[in-house]
Amino acid sequence: MSLSNPSQILLRNSELLIAKAPLFINLPEDGFIEAYTEIHKPETINCFNTNFIDYQAITKKHCSSTNTKNVKTTFASTYQTKINHDLVIIAFPKSKAELNFTLAMIAHCINDETKIILVGEKKCGIQSAAKLTQNIFSCCQKVDAARHCLLFVGLFQPERLSDVFNLQDWFKKYQITVEGIQLTIASLPGVFSQQKLDVGTALLLSNLPSKMAGKVLDFGCGAGVISCFIGKKFGETNLSLLDVSALAITSAQESLALNGLSGNVFPSNSLSDVNEHYQHVVSNPPFHQGVKTHYQASEDFLAGINKKLNKQGNITIVANSFLRYQPIMETHIGNTGVITKDKGFTIYRAQLS
Repeated sequence: MSLSNPSQILLRNSELLIAKAPLFINLPEDGFIEAYTEIHKPETINCFNTNFIDYQAITKKHCSSTNTKNVKTTFASTYQTKINHDLVIIAFPKSKAELNFTLAMIAHCINDETKIILVGEKKCGIQSAAKLTQNIFSCCQKVDAARHCLLFVGLFQPERLSDVFNLQDWFKKYQITVEGIQLTIASLPGVFSQQKLDVGTALLLSNLPSKMAGKVLDFGCGAGVISCFIGKKFGETNLSLLDVSALAITSAQESLALNGLSGNVFPSNSLSDVNEHYQHVVSNPPFHQGVKTHYQASEDFLAGINKKLNKQGNITIVANSFLRYQPIMETHIGNTGVITKDKGFTIYRAQLS
């Protein structure tokens, strides 16, 4: 795999990366870890990822390799350790609130000499790094610009290192009412539709099957809005929720609990970890990955979901009307109807024949 642009800018500043116990946050598996290990030979490398695909790729490559057996991987919404890291490299997130969340989360495992390196593509908004960190870092200096990327180095303000991180403080909670059903939704930074009910999901909730019972899969669950509504409206359902994001999974678990519901919430790369069969599948499938438009995960999901449906099982999705999901559903699932179109969104339903 070829090195991404952010990884290339990191390696060309290799002298900044010397460390005994570095922490890499949300870096992809693109060859950087291997290159870094060859140059610096650290005692250990800890890789923390909130994206399940990246976590799986790093774990598969490095945790079974004799060359990089000192690599430890973590998939979670928060990072917990007793290690004191002397270097932290953070892939700049698309959500600015997520950056503050990430920095608050690592205060317990660094000191005022720990170099914090922020790296990312300009179109991700990394230009604002110094402004965003002004109340956290004692300094934040731009040290390189290349390949449409920027690299910043910062040090924590000593007084911020004693701040206690409490996950509950980071949930945004809001109330929605749909068809007379009131829900409380909890969402961590970086999770889709963090502040309010989005237009597509609202349309989907108003156009679900008239009766639902049995096992329901919520694909790309985000903060769990769809499942919470189904759980409240259809008491005979058994909820399963999946997402690629650890932040979404933790948010969905919190939303279920706030609404007195239970469900099986788990990570999956599209359908990689789906092992059951369902009567109903419901989704507002994601098609944005980072700042790039990305359809492949949703198309793979639609092409493979027929193998996870019960006989006579059905799937209902909402999608931007310009997305050509109907032919994929027709080919792989069966007769696919358009339930409604509104505000640039379309609701499709297919039943396994």
